[in-house]
Amino acid sequence: MAEVINMPRLSDTMEEGTVATWLIKVGDTVKEGDILAEIETDKATMEFESFYEGTLLHIGIQEGETAKVDSLLAIIGEKGEDISDLISGKSSDKGSKKETAKSEKNVADNEENSEEKTETSSNKIELPEGVEVITMPRLSDTMTEGTVATWLKKEGDTVEEGDILAEIETDKATMEFESFYSGTLLKIGIGEGESSLVDAVLAIIGPKGTDVSGIIENFKKQDAASNFAAKTSEEKTSEEKTSKEETSVKETKKATTAQKNSEPTQTLNEGRIFASPLAKILAEEKGINLRQVSGSGENGRIVKSDIENYQPAASGGHAYTPVGTESFEEVKNSQMRKTIAKRLGESKFSAPEYYLTIELDMDHAIAARTAINADPDVKISFNDMVIKACAMALRKHPQVNSQWTPEATKIAKHIHIGVAVAVDEGLLVPVLKFADQMTFSQIGGQVKELAGKARTKKITPQEMEGSTFTVSNLGMFGIKEFTSIINQPNSAILSVGAIVQKPVVKNGQIAVGNTMTVTLACDHRTVDGATGAKFLQTLRQYIENPVTMFV
Repeated sequence: MAEVINMPRLSDTMEEGTVATWLIKVGDTVKEGDILAEIETDKATMEFESFYEGTLLHIGIQEGETAKVDSLLAIIGEKGEDISDLISGKSSDKGSKKETAKSEKNVADNEENSEEKTETSSNKIELPEGVEVITMPRLSDTMTEGTVATWLKKEGDTVEEGDILAEIETDKATMEFESFYSGTLLKIGIGEGESSLVDAVLAIIGPKGTDVSGIIENFKKQDAASNFAAKTSEEKTSEEKTSKEETSVKETKKATTAQKNSEPTQTLNEGRIFASPLAKILAEEKGINLRQVSGSGENGRIVKSDIENYQPAASGGHAYTPVGTESFEEVKNSQMRKTIAKRLGESKFSAPEYYLTIELDMDHAIAARTAINADPDVKISFNDMVIKACAMALRKHPQVNSQWTPEATKIAKHIHIGVAVAVDEGLLVPVLKFADQMTFSQIGGQVKELAGKARTKKITPQEMEGSTFTVSNLGMFGIKEFTSIINQPNSAILSVGAIVQKPVVKNGQIAVGNTMTVTLACDHRTVDGATGAKFLQTLRQYIENPVTMFV
């Protein structure tokens, strides 16, 4: 659903704002935290962040245009969404009706404030000369209160105009709040972690040593915003202040542009670095030293676009920093992938697994397979030999061929071995029924048939049900050793690695041997460590002496 963004009140006395620069255009994708625009207030030019994600569908106030606070600034929503009602003001929830209501309320509030000011002018708080009271700003169009997340200045510190005073949490984000005044931070009105309504006294700045005791208490008794606005209008001429700030902004941007065009290499900025929160995050992600970046924002402040457009110096000894665009491609999870994730998650977090690993001598197995495959009508793999050996070992160690239930451990009298098969969408486990009764060639033929069905999505659910033990082989991918997650409700799964040549000791002599590492993952609720170890000992006997599997 589209979100209407209104002109925010970025300072405590702001009544209208001017869009200095739009940093995105209609049709652009917007993420929460992106800088939408630079807005000139009655005090400074500030960056305005988006609190929503989507596509910028409409810009209500163009660059250089001025509008009242709460005027329609922009609309963000889904690409192609119909926002004609919001633009024309026909929406009952958003748009001009909302703005009209706000405007009427503002008029009423202003009239009310005017009357109150007249009535209480004799009781107006008199502030010492040069003292400025800073109130909790309204940093978003829906903000009613704020929380001070961090104070970056402490009482007694010197403050310059443009310094970041604090980080303030709004109802939508945590934002930096700049000082519009210079002086000494005389008093903090809202401590770190404390929340307060908009317009509550946030801090007091003035000449060092000024006695400001009692000011916060007095402001609590009266309308702080009204008194502050009255004091500002009495002591300062709005036109002169606005003209001075516009000139300062233009000179700063002009100087920054000239510096960028004239300097062939980056130079280190000295002193405090002024950068937006988003710019700091991007710089950290990209490994960019902020001291090497020239800021194009107010008073040389570094903004998002400065980081995105930053180019490291071609010379001068600075290391090259890659700059690119971060993006993701979303691939919808298929029902198969969801099922796999669910079952593996249930297995991993419900079964207390442990792992046993052994290294097998494969010299005799290699010789036996070579002899068997000499028959042109027979072709078996090492995996077929492992499956046969597992089936026969399970017959001798039935406890491994079991299932856990809260009421009892179920020991299967039949041996159905699941064979993990990788497909495009995940992992399927066809089941060889009564594998202990099959020959090598029967196992090989059945595995090829079921694996082919799995990869072409023609395998039936019945052909993947009922396993009592599982074998997973990644040896063909060159994986030497790994562990697998138990395929529930089985109690164990065997992970088979690749056959590798390595130096081995035989009869007291070093020779070239062929070994294969296998790891048995067991559910400790049904299979004790000694039981699992004995199963692997039997498996070793069959694999290292294949002739015993013919007996």
